[in-house]
Amino acid sequence: MSQHKATIMLLEDDASLGLLLTEELELDGYRVTRAGTVSEARQQLTEETPDLVVSDLRLPDGDGLDLLKKTQADGHSLPFIIITAFGTVDQAVDALKAGADDFLTKPLSTDHLRLKIHRLLTQADLSRQLQQFLADTGADESLGLIGNHESMVRLRSEIRQIARSSAAVLICGESGTGKELVARAIHQASERSSGPFVAVNCAGIPGELMESEFFGHEAGAFTGARQARKGLFAEAHGGTLLLDEIGEMPLGLQAKLLRVLQEGMVKPVGSDQEEPVDVRILAATHVDLLKAVREGSFREDLYYRLETLSLRVPALRERGDDVDLLAMHFLREAAGRHQRGFLKLSDVSSRTLMDYPFPGNVRELASAIERAVTFCEGDTIQPEHLPERIRKRQSEPAAPKSARLGGSMSEWPTLDKLQQNYVRDVMQAVGGNKRRAAQILGINRRTLYRWLAAGELTGEDHSEPLGEP
Repeated sequence: MSQHKATIMLLEDDASLGLLLTEELELDGYRVTRAGTVSEARQQLTEETPDLVVSDLRLPDGDGLDLLKKTQADGHSLPFIIITAFGTVDQAVDALKAGADDFLTKPLSTDHLRLKIHRLLTQADLSRQLQQFLADTGADESLGLIGNHESMVRLRSEIRQIARSSAAVLICGESGTGKELVARAIHQASERSSGPFVAVNCAGIPGELMESEFFGHEAGAFTGARQARKGLFAEAHGGTLLLDEIGEMPLGLQAKLLRVLQEGMVKPVGSDQEEPVDVRILAATHVDLLKAVREGSFREDLYYRLETLSLRVPALRERGDDVDLLAMHFLREAAGRHQRGFLKLSDVSSRTLMDYPFPGNVRELASAIERAVTFCEGDTIQPEHLPERIRKRQSEPAAPKSARLGGSMSEWPTLDKLQQNYVRDVMQAVGGNKRRAAQILGINRRTLYRWLAAGELTGEDHSEPLGEP
């Protein structure tokens, strides 16, 4: 979540419970305002809009649903939790239908409540960030690349710097990470943005047609060439040409591409004359081109000409909470395509997505959300709506090396040592993200901090500073 200190309105007529919850939430870093009646809460809403409301169901002058309806009538879309000592299934259904985000019964688990509050505030914060991304179409600070992880912030900065140049660029990254989106961002941020952007997948063009496709041909240049045709370089004149999967380009064509980069000239098939072209070349690949150079399938001189300006697009599994942000973005887009109203992810669905490594990266996440929207008949995406490979994945990490016992019993580690090593392995696996580590370990953040302190373990904390259990 952002650094904003969230305000929670607590509507509870039991003074002792209200005091207890207030102290717990303030310890988590929230600002809490209290009310004991619906009328008092309504008055507070006229003076200040909180970030979230926790309300008892039965109150001296009405019930929590009255306040929920009031906030909705006033145009406020606030995360809303109903708590009650008289919980029934029918009441829970009524509360959720009325727009409540959750329904908890007494005796209340404060840890459970704090976890729900954190989850709802995180989703609300992500929604605000997403709205900011979508609204920022003028300056386009996001460059069309959604994500707040430091790797994406760095990538956007590098794109802005590279966009000022006219040199060729090599964009590396796994399949599905969004390399074409990065290429489009470079084009849009450059002085060539008013010119054409042409993208071609080198792996999708038959080898015998590649030269003609790229450089064009004269009429009669070969069988079937009844009339002259411009090539892709000519189509992209004054703009940008993206050569996707450039590692699939034949060596002979690589030599001609190198000449285009050096001289700015192309020769159509069947022509004796070279023609000048003004094109910026962007190349993208998911393979190790340096390895291809060593194996002789890619020209060394072309590699170093492209590699001078290179970008790496991070894999989705490296981007932490960007999974949540992107999931909400794709959810909104899919809901619009399917002509659905407001849709949201359940807590379990969100955790399921966060725990999945997404080998297909952002493309796989978009497809998973598309499927979920297709099969969801309500307003909440549940795990059963997600693809089976995602919901059935065992998210438990592999056993640490220290747990594989053998040799002399005198060398076996103590339980404390096993725990320390296991926690260290988990922290390394999640890149120091304590929130993710606590989820995998099945403990709250306070317990994790205690374990880290006991083992003198450290890890960079990429998770939210406020309200984290």
